[in-house]
Amino acid sequence: MAPPQIHSKQADRGSASTELVLVTPLLLVLLLVTVGLGRAVSTHLEVADAAHQAARAASLARTPDQAVTAAQQTTADALNRGGLACRDPRTQVDTSDFMPGGKVTVSVSCTTALTDLGIPLPGVHHTSTSTASSPLDAYRAIGNAP
Repeated sequence: MAPPQIHSKQADRGSASTELVLVTPLLLVLLLVTVGLGRAVSTHLEVADAAHQAARAASLARTPDQAVTAAQQTTADALNRGGLACRDPRTQVDTSDFMPGGKVTVSVSCTTALTDLGIPLPGVHHTSTSTASSPLDAYRAIGNAP
């Protein structure tokens, strides 16, 4: 029969701190990824809202040129109110169906940097694009007519 082994507390000393040192970086990466995904979803929602607001504003304009101006101004205002720091925001307005009963379509694109999260990769950014359409009233005057 083998002699009973005596378990010494000395053998386990420092194992908890070693485990903590190994697990902490993984937990931090998981936290950063979660925050990054949350910011990406928030950005997408803000861009979608800006596209809808811009399409509605463009549909209320009397001329295609006024519709483009209204959409661009509304997009800029909506993105600023949302607190997004967009790099090179883009607004594309399609007024090819700008007639009574037609529609106007607006596409908004916004690129935001994620470097402030502390992710050590250069050029980490997220681009979100959304498109919205709004119908024009079938019984309205187009152009300079009352």
